[in-house]
Amino acid sequence: MNVLLISGLGPEFPNSSLLKDSSFEALLNEGPTAGRGTPKALDLSALSAPTEGRRIPLLRRRKEADRIRAVSSVRLQHTEQDDESAVAPHLTTFTVSAILESAGVDHQHYPTEGIWNGEHPDPAGDFDVVLLSTTFIWDQATMAKAIGWVAERFPAAVLVLGGQYSNLKFHHILAAHPLVRFVVRGDAEVALPRLLEALRTGDSPAGIPNLVWRDGDTGRVRLTEAHYADLEAHPSPAPKGRYPVIPYESMRGCPFSCKYCSFPAASPKWRYKSAAKIAGDFARYRDEHGAQYVKALDSTFTVPPTRLRSLLPMLADTGVEWEAYTRANSLKDRTVVESLEEAHCRALAIGFESMNDTTLGHMHKQVKASANRTAFQLLSRSSIHHWISFIVGYPGETPELFADTRDFLVNEYAGHFALYVFMLNDETMPVWQDAERFGLQVFDAEGDADEWSHHGMDSATARRLQRETLRDVRWKNDRAIQRIWQHEFELPLLPDRSTAENAVVEKLVDRLGMASADFGDPTEAADRQTGLLSELATHGVTTTTAIAD
Repeated sequence: MNVLLISGLGPEFPNSSLLKDSSFEALLNEGPTAGRGTPKALDLSALSAPTEGRRIPLLRRRKEADRIRAVSSVRLQHTEQDDESAVAPHLTTFTVSAILESAGVDHQHYPTEGIWNGEHPDPAGDFDVVLLSTTFIWDQATMAKAIGWVAERFPAAVLVLGGQYSNLKFHHILAAHPLVRFVVRGDAEVALPRLLEALRTGDSPAGIPNLVWRDGDTGRVRLTEAHYADLEAHPSPAPKGRYPVIPYESMRGCPFSCKYCSFPAASPKWRYKSAAKIAGDFARYRDEHGAQYVKALDSTFTVPPTRLRSLLPMLADTGVEWEAYTRANSLKDRTVVESLEEAHCRALAIGFESMNDTTLGHMHKQVKASANRTAFQLLSRSSIHHWISFIVGYPGETPELFADTRDFLVNEYAGHFALYVFMLNDETMPVWQDAERFGLQVFDAEGDADEWSHHGMDSATARRLQRETLRDVRWKNDRAIQRIWQHEFELPLLPDRSTAENAVVEKLVDRLGMASADFGDPTEAADRQTGLLSELATHGVTTTTAIAD
């Protein structure tokens, strides 16, 4: 049986539309562009800086978008044995590959990036089964494009989906796409090998757990019982080869019940590996794969607290640096942060979501704004890099309630952050239980719920508040940096400079790239660009391209 695994990242990243009319949009589209009534974009590709005795482009496109890297402030030691510089394969890719290999199933991998950008040659050969990961697909148009790509090339293959999007949207997918034969819901460790064996032998899939399929006789969607893998018993997967950075999964499911999140619906049972297993995995990645850095991609790596207390001293002994997601109320005092530092934690991502207690209560976040502020202050005084996300437009939130978040970002915040407009495209989100309470309405129920309203505001207002807030933060706060365009480029921008200097340069570049979008008057935009280029020149960053009049 010939099996093709298609996995990787999606065609774009959240908030990418915010780059419209900016110099970043022009650069990502491979050349300066001009918008009607918009000042001509500056050619950012001409920016260069001296580093390690030579000049390099300041904005260097990442070579492999489907791979993973360390946080920008971490510098790694590279060796000739490393398969890539500071990157490692996608977690889904080597996790599913490990499942297939343990079952003795030969397969070929194809990155989903080839579907979106056409930069990878089509897979060679014919395939009996195509496995398509939907982990980084979040709308119907993207799902349709991926399925269409498979249909055009492998119309006779059995198409099997798995991952977060198909876990939640299987009813719609099966109704809209006849080519999809099966969806693996939840854990694939048991379901996938048994499904492939059933396809090989022609047996019925009815007794295989975690499956959804369309009954051939009745057309009715059928689901089998849920089965949960024992994460402690299963060997943790690892990529083949040596990589300085390796992604990691220490749990599945989530113990919390935030009403904006459908994650628990996709994996209802919360399970986690022991502290000893995690530390052993980090040490194995270090010894067998050359790992210097691990990216824990769990919903909340720092819970339960009993595991964290046992884990941190063990991680300190491994010498492996790491980053993870956490919650604000896990960082209650300086003692916790010092323990994280001693355990080689280099970065933490936290969803603050809001700085208003009423809005946090609507979300059932179980965190107060004061805990968010405490976590921010503790991390700001530590060596741990932080990245914080916020939401505008949660049901019940008014512009007046959002003002607390806006004021915090404009006046107090320092570090990297993202501000997202609330999304309603998952019908399993617990917020739907409050639809009547908040007057929640969606105006494209057959689509991806982009247009909505509630008692507090509508989606157009939320998008306006997002843009206005980001513009104010960009030009009024010298210490806060929105993470959006950085996704496509190598970081740090200046490899041989300090973290502090890189933060200053990154902020200047952010302003420079967005000036053409933020200022409609071409003269004002050009003046801003001229001043920013002068500031960058003090850091050795120069350009040979003149700014358009």
